[in-house]
Amino acid sequence: MSKLEKNFIIENASLVCPEGIIEGGTLAVENGVIAELRSGRLPGGKKRIDAQGKLVLPGFIDIHSDAIEKEIEPRPRSYFPFDIAIAELDKKMAASGITTIYHSLSFAEHEIGLRENETAAEIVKKINTMAPHLSVNTKVHVRYEITDTTAVTCLAELVRGGSAHLLSFMDHTPGQGQFKEVMEFKNYFGTVYQKHSTELDSMIERKLSVLQDTKEEMLAYLIDLCKRNEIPLASHDDDTAEKIDWMQSMGITITEFPVNLEAARYASDKGLYVCVGAPNVLRGGSVIKNLSARQAVGDSCVDIICSDYVPMAMLHAVFILHRTLALPLHEVAKMTSLYPAEAVGISGYTGSLEAGKVADLIIVDQTDAIPRIKKTFVSGREAFSTY
Repeated sequence: MSKLEKNFIIENASLVCPEGIIEGGTLAVENGVIAELRSGRLPGGKKRIDAQGKLVLPGFIDIHSDAIEKEIEPRPRSYFPFDIAIAELDKKMAASGITTIYHSLSFAEHEIGLRENETAAEIVKKINTMAPHLSVNTKVHVRYEITDTTAVTCLAELVRGGSAHLLSFMDHTPGQGQFKEVMEFKNYFGTVYQKHSTELDSMIERKLSVLQDTKEEMLAYLIDLCKRNEIPLASHDDDTAEKIDWMQSMGITITEFPVNLEAARYASDKGLYVCVGAPNVLRGGSVIKNLSARQAVGDSCVDIICSDYVPMAMLHAVFILHRTLALPLHEVAKMTSLYPAEAVGISGYTGSLEAGKVADLIIVDQTDAIPRIKKTFVSGREAFSTY
C-alpha cells in the first residue's frame, strides 16, 4: 500500500475500542479519518489490509518523553546535530507505535548542558520547525525547574509564540519530591549526568538560595500565561497532599510521577490525571525506590502511562499490565491513548478507535511472548510497516 494512501479497510482484526474489543472486526478509513467500525466484513472496493486476527489499537499519545535528550547527547558532552537527532527519533516513535509525541525539554540553567535555557529553547524551535515534515504528530512539552527563575522570560516567549503545547513544573531540590535525601540527588545526577561533587554542591546551593516567595511569584505568572493561551499544566514528582492541593488550586490538572502511593491516591481522588512512566512498569519499580507504577495501576489511581525516556516501553507496559494485573486490554489501552488525549485537550479528534476521529492507529502482533508493532498509521498515512 502506498504510504500516501489514506483510504483503506483493515479487516479480520481485533479492534480495541474504548468499551471493549470487536473480534473479527473491520475498520474503514476515508481521507485519513475512521469512517466505520463493525464486526464482520465491510463491502467496498478500497484497498484492504488483512490483519490476520491481529490487534488494532489507537496509536499511543505520549505526553512526556525526554528521549530527545539522549538522542542529541547519547554520551555526556557528545552532541549530535539537532535536526538529525529529531528526524531519527521520529522514526523510532513511529516504530514504537507512538502517533502523537510531546517532546519534553527541561529548562534548568547551570545544571545539565541540554537544559541550559538558550539550548533548550533552540531545540524547541527546531522541533516546531520540523514538525510538519515528521512522521508522527509532534508537539512540545516544556518543563520548568522552579529554582531557575532566569528561565521564565524564555518560557513566556515560547508560550506566547505557540511553540509550547504543555507546561510542567518540577523541583529537584533535595529533601522533598523525587530526592528525599541529598545523597539520592548526588548519586542520581553524578551517575546519569557525570557531575562531580563540586558541581553538585553548586547546583544544590543555587536551588536552596531561591526564596519561596520568588518561586511562587514566577509560578503564578507562568500559570496565568498558560491559561490565557490554553496550554495544559502539569506538576512533577508530587509527594504530599498539601503540594497537590496547592498545585490544583493554581489550575494544574495533571500530576506526573507522584513519588509515593499516598500522593497518587490523593491526586486521583481529587480528580487530577495521574501519570506514571512505562519504564517503571516494565522494571516493576522505581530506580530510586519511589512509587511502583504497577502498584499504583493496581490501586486504580493511574490514568496515564507515558514513555518517560524510552519510546519502546509504551507497548510493553500495556501488555505487562494486561497480563500481570489481569486488567482488560481495552482499559489499559486507554491509559496510553484516550486519557492522555483528554488530559491535553485533543481527545475530540484522536486517542481512540471511533468513527469521526483521525486514523491514528497501530496493528500489533501478540502471538509470541513479546508483542510487536506491525504497522503504524498517522491520520491514515502509513508511518511504519514490517510487511
